[in-house]
Formats: sequence, C-alpha cells, structure tokens
Amino acid sequence: MAMDLGGAKGGVKSDINVTPLVDVMLVLLIIMMLVAPMLQQGVSVKLPTATNTVDKPEVQGQTVIAIAKDKGLYLNAKQVGEGELATKVTELLENSKDKIVLIKADEEVEYSAVMAAMDQLRQAGIEDIGLITERAKTQGGAGGK
Repeated sequence: MAMDLGGAKGGVKSDINVTPLVDVMLVLLIIMMLVAPMLQQGVSVKLPTATNTVDKPEVQGQTVIAIAKDKGLYLNAKQVGEGELATKVTELLENSKDKIVLIKADEEVEYSAVMAAMDQLRQAGIEDIGLITERAKTQGGAGGK
C-alpha cells in the first residue's frame, strides 16, 4: 500500500502556507511592543522623587496636566494657555463620570506654578487631583551599618 501525497497524480494543491504569515505577524508584534511605550511619553518632564508613593496603573482615559520647566502647561500633551486651563478641562471632562486629573510637574518648577494650576482645576470643579512623582531609590539593608 502506498500513500498519496499529491503532486504527480492530481491537480493543484490549494493549502495555505502560514509560515510567512506568522513571521510577518511576529515582526509586527515586536515593533508594536517597542513603539507603544514611546507613544505614551507626552511632555518630557523630570519628576520629583518621593519615598512614600503608590503605584497606580495607567488607563487610557486619564487626564494629565504637565507643567514644563518653563512653566508651560500641557493638557494631555497639547499645549494650553495659562488662563485657558479651567475651560479646556471642563470641556474635556463634562461627560466623564470620574473627574480625576493628574499633575506631573518638573522638579525645577516653582511651587506657585503648581498651585496656580490646582486653583484653575478647582475653578473647573475638579476635586480629585493627584500628583505624579518618581519613586525614590532607598538604600538597601537596614542592618547594623
């Protein structure tokens, strides 16, 4: 008894070769994994450090206000004038159930610039305001040094 593998006797073999498809999909997956963190960067600021921080996951619909070193205000990575912040945030969050705004300010920005942004957010009716910081690196070992 012989096994018929196709080819010599009969017609055209119409099976799909999935190896090239899998290769292309893996390359696209790797490219997306490398590019995705770079797209979320937004405005580049050097965040202050704090030892008592809580890790919160980033979600898609977060409202983030960035205050750059030159006191420039950015609402979700788009530059906003100093007096327009309250109106822009109100427009952005008018249909939102959770009105939470996160502020990330450069560590060299004066405290008054951060407080001015917070005052404008309070004018817009935002009560939940969070500050984004970097986790401070603690010295390891509580032993007898």
